[in-house]
Amino acid sequence: MLRRPPVLTLLTAAFMATSTALAAPSVASAPAALPPSAVYVSDGAGSSIKGTLHWYNRSATFTGTLTSKGCRRAWYSVFDGFANPLGARSSSTHCNTVTSVPATLHADVVGGGSYAGVCLDDAKGKPITSCGVYPRPH
Repeated sequence: MLRRPPVLTLLTAAFMATSTALAAPSVASAPAALPPSAVYVSDGAGSSIKGTLHWYNRSATFTGTLTSKGCRRAWYSVFDGFANPLGARSSSTHCNTVTSVPATLHADVVGGGSYAGVCLDDAKGKPITSCGVYPRPH
């Protein structure tokens, strides 16, 4: 015969669960326990993007540098498992320089994005080389 716990025990358990949930960080902002992805995209003529993608539950961040010969910009996006972009970002245009091009890429879907694309674009935003594709580590 199954016995039901007393009401006081149920209330105590509910209170403890609520207080623990309030004290814990939210799932959306908590980092995922995933290794970072090394990024390197080059046009073969001296321009490149080099850095690291850090994966989180509902976003990814890119930290790295853009080396530009002529005028270039970095373009990034995270995609879901069906190749739908979840929010593209682009740096401003940089000419004949080496500069930091950090970005936060939103992936507001359950489980986060499936992969990221990083492209080296010309000054008008047109890709000048194929983009690097970086799957989310498992």
